[in-house]
Amino acid sequence: MKKLLFLLSIIAVTMVSCKKFLNTEPIDKISIKQYYTDEDGLTQALAGVYDPLGAYYGNDVIKNHNGCTDEGYYARNNTTGLPTNSYDASNDGVAALWTMCYRGIDRANTLIANINLPQMDETKRQIILGEALFLRGYYHFLLVQYYGNVPIKLEPTTNPADVFVSQSPAKVVYEQVLKDMKEAETKVSTSTALGFSGRVSKTVVEGILARVCLQMAGYPLNDNSKYAEALNWAKKVQSSGEHALKTSINPDPAWTYNAYTATNPSVKQTLATAYSQIFINEAQDVYDTKESMWEIEFNGDRSGVYNELGGLGSQNGITMTATPFQGTIGYSYGFIRGTARLYKAYGAGDLRRDWVLTTFTYNGTTGVETAITGATGYGRDCAKWRRIYEISKIKDKNQTAINAPVLRFADVLLMLAEAENQVNGPTEIAYKAVNQVRRRGYGLDINTISPVADLPAGLSKSQFQQAIEDERFRELCFEGTRRLDLIRWGKYVSTLNSVGNEIKTGYSAQTWGGTGGMNTVDKHLLYPIPLKEMGINTNLKTQNPDW
Repeated sequence: MKKLLFLLSIIAVTMVSCKKFLNTEPIDKISIKQYYTDEDGLTQALAGVYDPLGAYYGNDVIKNHNGCTDEGYYARNNTTGLPTNSYDASNDGVAALWTMCYRGIDRANTLIANINLPQMDETKRQIILGEALFLRGYYHFLLVQYYGNVPIKLEPTTNPADVFVSQSPAKVVYEQVLKDMKEAETKVSTSTALGFSGRVSKTVVEGILARVCLQMAGYPLNDNSKYAEALNWAKKVQSSGEHALKTSINPDPAWTYNAYTATNPSVKQTLATAYSQIFINEAQDVYDTKESMWEIEFNGDRSGVYNELGGLGSQNGITMTATPFQGTIGYSYGFIRGTARLYKAYGAGDLRRDWVLTTFTYNGTTGVETAITGATGYGRDCAKWRRIYEISKIKDKNQTAINAPVLRFADVLLMLAEAENQVNGPTEIAYKAVNQVRRRGYGLDINTISPVADLPAGLSKSQFQQAIEDERFRELCFEGTRRLDLIRWGKYVSTLNSVGNEIKTGYSAQTWGGTGGMNTVDKHLLYPIPLKEMGINTNLKTQNPDW
């Protein structure tokens, strides 16, 4: 990955390309019209549109925006901030997400406005335009989920007055998101043509459209008609033939991992599962576009000039804060610890649990793995991304180059099952989609009926919906979907209160781990509009309820 500088509107900003995105040296600051002279210029500008997502998926989504769910809690005795749902409209994290999204939107608008300047292959031009449209829609999608009524911005910022945009109702924002993404779906490349996961493809757009429609079908819009549309988009991904669940296992012993039995910690298992290798791939820079459809890419180790690093593994990995092991095991703060509820959600034989939640701690003096005893589920770090697998032999203390997943095919199958159930009930189509995900989790053939892994037959529509919610909990934990899922299902406040009480009363060593859940009230369904934004933009007149 290489870095370059470009002029965005009237301000020079830094952007970073993706690993298979660009291979250019930095260039001097130049004017917009000089910059958009050829395909390379457009491609570099497109990299700049993607770039702000690195801040969200590389760090913030881990411990800020999803640090307070029933998956996990912030593993520090901390009483303020986003991870404990104790913040106000002046919070830096609340402001940073808003700024990041509008930065991405403005870069997309600038690229769209200048898309026709260079002479180039028209097909390639349309692909770049499609990705810019999608990203503009995606940034608005993040905004409307977190803040509700927000300004829609469809033109580049060329003078200070351009920032004075009024809020639009959430429904109108969602309609614009759909408009941009649907147009993008007709223009972007296929996943097969791209060959890697760092840029959005046609099926990625379709998968995210399914996610958008499910969000619209739930709280606060509660537009039930969107279930059918979500089903249509998810089926398009499935029928494309470009994606499938990862089922193969790398035979290299270096790709195995150790797990210890809680009731008999002297027993160590050396495991290799298709599920664990999805996340080892992300640490190893191995692209599997069949399963991992869209990833935010990171690169570097601070030893070179160009670095784009995130926090997977270092912020939310297995705790290892002994500096001598930084270059081998990898330094990790272990900020996020899984809940006992998550641990207990996995059935007997489900291999995902002992990958997602660590079964051991590291001895700070020797680096030796020490088995966690007891089966209560408390005291286990999020272990989905493990620094020991990083491709770089020089590991930065605070950050990693591990790629972050945004959309996996397993998510698409679960969205398909949910939408199918809402439209047609728990049909064979719905059962098959979720059972394939479950069978993979148990290490079984995904196309073979399993009395152990499969959901029981004869579930009602509501029972099947609950089964889907539980399966998303197990399969997608710590990937940035849980908070928004709980909100759209209308269960965020009650679930957080419940799990907060469980931690407070059930885990005497860290009763403070329940603080965030106990703090959660209705106002936390949306973030407040950032105070400093309301001070700058006088057209932001309405603060969110109770803020």
